[in-house]
Amino acid sequence: MTALTHDTRSSRTAAGLVLAVASAVTFGMSGALARGLLDTGWSAGAAVTLRTVIAALVLLVPGLLALRGRMHLLRANAGLVTVYGLTAVAGAQLCYFYAVTYMQVSVALLLEYTAPVAVVVWLWVRHGHRPSGLTVLGAALAAGGLVLVLDVVSGAELSTVGVLWALGAMVGAASYFIISADEGNGLPGISLAAGGLFVASVVLGTAGAVGVLPFHASTADAAYDGFTLPWWVTVVLLGLATAAFAYVTGIEAGRRLGSRLASFVALGEVLAAVVWAWLLLGELPRPVQLAGGLLVLAGVVVVKLGEGRAPLTVEPLPDPEPERDLDRDLSGRPAA
Repeated sequence: MTALTHDTRSSRTAAGLVLAVASAVTFGMSGALARGLLDTGWSAGAAVTLRTVIAALVLLVPGLLALRGRMHLLRANAGLVTVYGLTAVAGAQLCYFYAVTYMQVSVALLLEYTAPVAVVVWLWVRHGHRPSGLTVLGAALAAGGLVLVLDVVSGAELSTVGVLWALGAMVGAASYFIISADEGNGLPGISLAAGGLFVASVVLGTAGAVGVLPFHASTADAAYDGFTLPWWVTVVLLGLATAAFAYVTGIEAGRRLGSRLASFVALGEVLAAVVWAWLLLGELPRPVQLAGGLLVLAGVVVVKLGEGRAPLTVEPLPDPEPERDLDRDLSGRPAA
């Protein structure tokens, strides 16, 4: 029984790692895909809003079906879904795009991806999950790797306003990891993703309608390195792959790995973004970035080691009921 419990936990972790990598790879593709639209006159707000709306529409029916008629779960978690949509989806994206209007993209992304450290601190302060020495070491390795991957060592100008927006994006990203990993609410992962994307769609659409969020679009083909795509193909890919698929797999990964480990594995999104920029935009990663990628991966491994293994507990088998004495008569007295 102990071996079976261990195998089940190992399989759950392996599945979580696969889902986390799939989520990071698809999330990381969003920037390079969106660049093809932005270069033709699309505003970031328009691209983000359509991406979110498409994902919400795609996941709406599957999210409702996954509830299996338990609509009370959705009503009971309405506040949680709203917070998820506002912070983890709409807030994180809007803050990030505003941040990049004041500072370099790499610096804004680096600040946003201090989210794993925020998750560790939150779990420590809120739930008393004190990080081990290996977890702290893994965080340091991953942070150092990100500095190299994003190549900010060459010197970058910092804007106070931009830093504040980027830290807002960090809060949104941290809330994504924390809420996604919570299985106690009873909501299926796909239902949480659908609800959050729906809330974000309403918020982003309203912000665009009232003029708070610049909203400009174009019907020109999206241009990439050596080829073009119709604008609608790019928009559909953004909605299906980098939002619907990425959010669902990310939530499921968080529930298998826990918010701490899932947030560090999600650092792979930065590596994926570098690779996608190379494949789609012809922006080749430098050797220092590749070295940084190895550091990030090493950090993830060390964090996993720091997580440790929960002690295996095996429920004792119930005591067998005493066998009935066949020599007793029907009155319960021993036979003469």
